[in-house]
Amino acid sequence: MESVKKEIWFEDGLRFKCTGCGQCCTGTPGYVYISEPDLHRLAAHHKLSPEEFAAQYTRLEGEYYILQDRPESYDCVFLKDNRCSVYEARPTQCRTFPWWAYHLNDKQDWEEAAKRCEGINHPDAPVVPALHIQEQCLTYLDNLLEQNFTV
Repeated sequence: MESVKKEIWFEDGLRFKCTGCGQCCTGTPGYVYISEPDLHRLAAHHKLSPEEFAAQYTRLEGEYYILQDRPESYDCVFLKDNRCSVYEARPTQCRTFPWWAYHLNDKQDWEEAAKRCEGINHPDAPVVPALHIQEQCLTYLDNLLEQNFTV
């Protein structure tokens, strides 16, 4: 039986570059889910134990750990002057943005995401190859599987 390769709509790649605007870290309520590897990376960055980091910077939402936000603004607790203060240690969810499955279903979903992120389709952005996009999307999805853990 011959296999049929399904073409992806973004096979020529997509334009994206982070402009550092901070819009993905502020504005509306949302959750940044923390996996166990995220917890350990962030705790090490802050020179805390995972338990100390979790107590200070996360909360449980159902059975999942999420980063705290600022209640008055919904900004990420690590957003300082519109910049991520933990950029090198940031959670996988943040690392893989905007390569999330629901942004990549079709061109319309990508264009909808572009309304909220000025780096998507930015005229100065490089074209990100489809293979890299797919790898990042799989990393994001794998991370979802690691989010249910106990501290």
